[in-house]
Amino acid sequence: MTKFSQYNFNDAINKSLAEINFEEPTEVQEAVIPLVNKKKDVIVQSMTGSGKTHAFLLPIMNSITKEPTVQALIATPSRELAYQIYEDTQAILKNYDEDYNAFIFVGGTDKQRQQRKLNAHQPQIAIGTPGRLWDLIKENDLHVENVERFVVDEADMTLDMGFLDDVINIAAKMPEHHETAVFSATIPQKLEPFLQKYLTGPKKVEIKNSHVISKSVDNWLMFTHGRDKKALIYKLMTIGEPYMVLVFANTKKTVDEIYDYLKNQGLKVARLHGGLTPRERKRVMKQIENMDYQFVVATDLAARGIDITGVSHVINAEIPDDLEFFIHRVGRTGRNGMSGTAITLYNPGEENKIDEIEKMGIKFNPKELKNDEIVDGYERDRRGQRHASTEKLDPKLVGFVKKQKVKKKPGYKKKIKSAISTEKRQQKKIQNRQAQRDLRKARKNKSSY
Repeated sequence: MTKFSQYNFNDAINKSLAEINFEEPTEVQEAVIPLVNKKKDVIVQSMTGSGKTHAFLLPIMNSITKEPTVQALIATPSRELAYQIYEDTQAILKNYDEDYNAFIFVGGTDKQRQQRKLNAHQPQIAIGTPGRLWDLIKENDLHVENVERFVVDEADMTLDMGFLDDVINIAAKMPEHHETAVFSATIPQKLEPFLQKYLTGPKKVEIKNSHVISKSVDNWLMFTHGRDKKALIYKLMTIGEPYMVLVFANTKKTVDEIYDYLKNQGLKVARLHGGLTPRERKRVMKQIENMDYQFVVATDLAARGIDITGVSHVINAEIPDDLEFFIHRVGRTGRNGMSGTAITLYNPGEENKIDEIEKMGIKFNPKELKNDEIVDGYERDRRGQRHASTEKLDPKLVGFVKKQKVKKKPGYKKKIKSAISTEKRQQKKIQNRQAQRDLRKARKNKSSY
């Protein structure tokens, strides 16, 4: 089994890895680190929570020098993910001397202060959101003429959020000889032109996950029966002793509604969504990391790349509009070999959405909440088949169908079958007559114009 010690990282990195208890690389790290060490352009497709950050961060940090110029530029679409990468970088830099620096540049923060900082000193590693990075580059505050490594993290999300033009502008300012690494959960077709133009002979790494979501996640499906979801979520949160529960909803409005309800029930709960100011979001993230909150309600802002340690339960209050986000949500639990539970709630009429998720290769364990206990539920297909056999029959025959399950004399069974067949034939005749009437009526209307 491969160990980090086999990569010949410098002493500072090895010491930092030991302090954060990193001994063995994940599958994506084992595949990517040697390629980045060989200065290859790479396109990496891997599921969320697979350890992509350290796959590019460690070899980059092993190659930087004391020269006070930007040697590595890391672009990521969300402020939260930028801060996470920055904190991961600082954890490794802890054992470097003070001549090595990493700066973070994200939207919603004091740009002038960042400009003053850059005028005084350029960092070896610059991390940030594409918009702010491009602003600083085009105004000649952030100097990228000596960049050796350019990383585009969560490239599919970068595309979805409309930041691809900024990334293209940044890439156009890179020196002729540099390496580019693109990391993404999926590789959309719209990303291909960028990859073809700005990467040279890239090595492609795809870490396939036959289970789609981690085997360590118990994936539950719960039918609401039309009940109030907020009350159901409260019950699920307070059954047993969850370590940390992360609830996902599709909109800021729904997050606020769930947050207010849980707060009124006496729970200490936090919320994360795009309606909060950058300062508020940063403060809440720091409080969550410090375990000040056991319950968090969030939009999909928190589903991509945000590593909240120790999430034992994920609850999908709503099925995401973009089903890819289902995987990212569930990927917040069951990380680093720990077990987790994901609970998806669905309302009457949402069965087709569940069908679409199952087509992605995801399997659910049906559950029900009865008498404040979670018990095994019915398979949806079995329930549908059961209803299909009776829903089109006349109500007076439903009883006959049920009686077929009871042992009766052969003559009685024949009568039941005959009655059902007769009823179906009569219904067919009625439908045919109505169809003929509708056709005649349509012809008559047409001839009157």
